[in-house]
Amino acid sequence: MPPLIPLSVAIATEVVATLCLEPALTQPLLWPVVIAGYFFAFFFLSKTLKAGMGLGMAYGLWSAIGVALTATLATVLFHDPFPILGIAFIVAGVYLVQK
Repeated sequence: MPPLIPLSVAIATEVVATLCLEPALTQPLLWPVVIAGYFFAFFFLSKTLKAGMGLGMAYGLWSAIGVALTATLATVLFHDPFPILGIAFIVAGVYLVQK
């Protein structure tokens, strides 16, 4: 399996879990979604490593894309301010780390 497939699932499950954290404070039924989301995020991150992607690349992409997606979706869902400069620094940082 190409490593980008489990990495994409890891990112998606982590983003869902993170976006459910705040609502879970008032809606306890969301806690299983949070716990399962983080469990599957790490499970699929490990599958990404088994598929051959290096740890630095996998973790860098997982965390950077996850943060950018979470911030973007939090803007849409929760009306958080959109941190465009912060996202630009994240992208630049991941690029520089991988060079």
